[in-house]
Amino acid sequence: MAWPKTFNPAGIIDKLKQKITSLQRQWRSTRLENERLRKENEQLRREQERLRQENERLKRQLEEAQRANKRQAAPFSRRQRKANPKPPGRKSGTAYGQHYRKALPQQVDEVIAVPVPSRCSCGGAVEVEKVEPQYQHEVVRKTIWRRFDIAIGCCQRCGRRIQGRDPRQTSDALGAAAVQVGPEALGLAVKMNKDLGMPHEDVAAVLQDGFGLRVHRSTVCRAVERVARRGEATWHALRDAARRSRVNAIDETGWKVEAQLRWLWVVVSEQVTFCDILPGRGFPQAAALLGADYAGWLTHDGWAAYYKFLRAGHQSCIAHLLRRCRDMAEVASPAAARFPLQVQAVGWPCGTGIRTESCRGTGCGRPPDG
Repeated sequence: MAWPKTFNPAGIIDKLKQKITSLQRQWRSTRLENERLRKENEQLRREQERLRQENERLKRQLEEAQRANKRQAAPFSRRQRKANPKPPGRKSGTAYGQHYRKALPQQVDEVIAVPVPSRCSCGGAVEVEKVEPQYQHEVVRKTIWRRFDIAIGCCQRCGRRIQGRDPRQTSDALGAAAVQVGPEALGLAVKMNKDLGMPHEDVAAVLQDGFGLRVHRSTVCRAVERVARRGEATWHALRDAARRSRVNAIDETGWKVEAQLRWLWVVVSEQVTFCDILPGRGFPQAAALLGADYAGWLTHDGWAAYYKFLRAGHQSCIAHLLRRCRDMAEVASPAAARFPLQVQAVGWPCGTGIRTESCRGTGCGRPPDG
């Protein structure tokens, strides 16, 4: 076999060396890339595990929050039990504190003599040594009927029918609607329905069982509506007083009207408190209460609609700020939690975020001055 004339062993060896060098570089590069990918894969695996644990923790917190919202006492829970709780009740001895008693009545309406038994349980005779008073405050369940003899006349000039009116009357109706419910009963019905939240049927039951006053729940409903119409002028006066106030606190919360979501708006100043139930929770509803040009100071929870009062000064509610700081500190890392804890310490000097006995007299839990 004859070698080609162009055969150059030295050149082939150089080319092979270059190829080997190139392959070695590719191998080292591939090995480094493989090492990088392995480390990246390990980091992703650790990140996945961290996110899984974080997801489990957040799911537990969500479940706890959902359960807490269904418990009636949830808003007042301290979240953690005391390690060494004190026994319930007042302390005995000198630690009991100052003793109080109910004031004695200035006037007694009924006196009842309560004699001792003539014989003791052992069979011996009983001799009276002294008489001690005991007082009882009782409700007298008595319903009365009033009859108004209403004079009806006619104007001699214009012929208009004129009917008399007594301040104790709750209606001018006569004839088939001449039987009415008195103002004291109406006031009690409104108190039970609007202040205590009792349904109309329960209000009617209390009036029936407690006072022998037979009314239907529809009567209670119409009575509440009449009282509301009578109080409309007072409501407008309260609203106007709030609009003149230099400082107001405003808030809103969900409210159901005939199973439909509405919003209960409340405005509180130093002088007055008034509210209204409106169909939304935006700026138009807030402006309907205070006026769009309100130029005083507003304290609120930071809802965006409130900042549309462009002429007003704004102060965030301290309680909302402290609650946000507490929630942020619970989920943040130690470094990220430093700032909310510092803010929380301004509102709560003890730094716990919980008002305890040690805070008494220290100003803890109250907004800082200024």
